[in-house]
Amino acid sequence: MNQQSAKKSPPPPSNLPTIRIVVADDHPVVRFGVKNMLQNEPGFEVIGEAEDGDDAITQTLELEPDILLLDVAMPRLPGLEAMRAIMTKSPRVKIVLLTSTISTQQVIEALQIGARGIVLKDSVVGDLAQALRAVLSGDYWIGGERVANLLKALQGLQAQAAAVPERKTYGLTPRELEVVTCIVEGCSNRDIAKQFSISEETVKRHLSNVFDKTGVSTRLELALFSIAHKLVEL
Repeated sequence: MNQQSAKKSPPPPSNLPTIRIVVADDHPVVRFGVKNMLQNEPGFEVIGEAEDGDDAITQTLELEPDILLLDVAMPRLPGLEAMRAIMTKSPRVKIVLLTSTISTQQVIEALQIGARGIVLKDSVVGDLAQALRAVLSGDYWIGGERVANLLKALQGLQAQAAAVPERKTYGLTPRELEVVTCIVEGCSNRDIAKQFSISEETVKRHLSNVFDKTGVSTRLELALFSIAHKLVEL
């Protein structure tokens, strides 16, 4: 990290109200790190934490924060689905996505749903405070920089997505694709449930959806289909 990216944002005027934040991430270490980081930035207060998508919805609707920092890959309910539910019931909250990796198509979808920013976890130290202040001022934060003209940014992202075709996923959600990967690796429903901290009934529901979307009817057929159509990386 260069010295410039490590610099803190200038402190806001002391007469401004505290910015209230909920941090939603399934990894306790990430939540702890983000919370500590924001405590060292003047004007921010973490008022709640959530460890899965359902909890993120509950915490946001109950606490009504100014900003929700939301991990994209969350157990029980993926980040984008949680965001849809939150934007329907509490559209005033500004949502900034935290993610390790995200496709251009997912960025476009997130912005269309109502996300105000996307911060990559490997650049969170340099970007987070700037991103939060950008969205609070009415702008967006995309690709490590403040964006004022969302329409222009979306047009650029859509052109970029068109230039690099996305892998065909047959309408499978990120979690369903993770379940498919586990099936190819020979995992049982119990293994999958344990890996993602979900119930075996939820695993069965995911598999039922996957079977419907891919048109297969057994785990073996699904594994062969997934390899043939490159749904998983071997």
